[in-house]
Amino acid sequence: MGKRVNQWLCVLLLALSAPVQAQLRLLTENAPPMSFTRDGEPSGLSVEVVRALLARTGDNGQIEVMPWTRALHLAQQEEDIALFSTVRTAEREHRFQWVGPIVVGTTSFYSLKSRDLVIDTLQQAAASGPLALPKQWYTYETLSSKGFTNLYGVPSSRQMMVMLKHGRVKLIATEDLTLAGELAAVDLKPQDVTAHVPFMRSAYYIAFSPQTSVVRVVRWQRALQQMHEDGSLEAILRRWLPHAPMPPVQP
Repeated sequence: MGKRVNQWLCVLLLALSAPVQAQLRLLTENAPPMSFTRDGEPSGLSVEVVRALLARTGDNGQIEVMPWTRALHLAQQEEDIALFSTVRTAEREHRFQWVGPIVVGTTSFYSLKSRDLVIDTLQQAAASGPLALPKQWYTYETLSSKGFTNLYGVPSSRQMMVMLKHGRVKLIATEDLTLAGELAAVDLKPQDVTAHVPFMRSAYYIAFSPQTSVVRVVRWQRALQQMHEDGSLEAILRRWLPHAPMPPVQP
């Protein structure tokens, strides 16, 4: 035990030293209000948090908005890549090094209000017919691990919403933080859908590739903790999601 403690103390001391100079690639997707492109530049809650962390750590980094499937692949293959905002799940735990959480939400099933569906249990959702989900999303992984056999994998959240809007599926699963933006992409509003049984808490993290230096990851987590302590993380959260709860502090 003593040897392990000494190893982590060494890592922490290194983390407080001069920043690593290799440039980071910071990959995200179009998922307002968390991340999106405005006037050709990345914007959103998580983009603002990442920019603040870059400034605090002194690291150089480029934020890129790209399709989630491509970003997920790159973030598991190369060093000095971070994927954000990524929901941390048991299925993903070993694939990344985690910094966060930066925000938390609730994941539920949704149907068109006009269908007048009643879904009160996971068993009812599993028996409801095809359930559209992006195949690389945490929802697909989580529900698959729970034994759902009715999952209909699609390439993007927009395709998921198109299928819901045009009645090709009765249910989708997504979370409250991004619901409005996903619906807006297909000219729907939150009042057009009904929320059904919530089935997980979605905690959003910055996921560093496994090849990235642990020194860098520790430095970023420490910088995020400082943002908790000085109130700057809460200020960002209130600008974008005034009613969202503050995420817990993870040392």
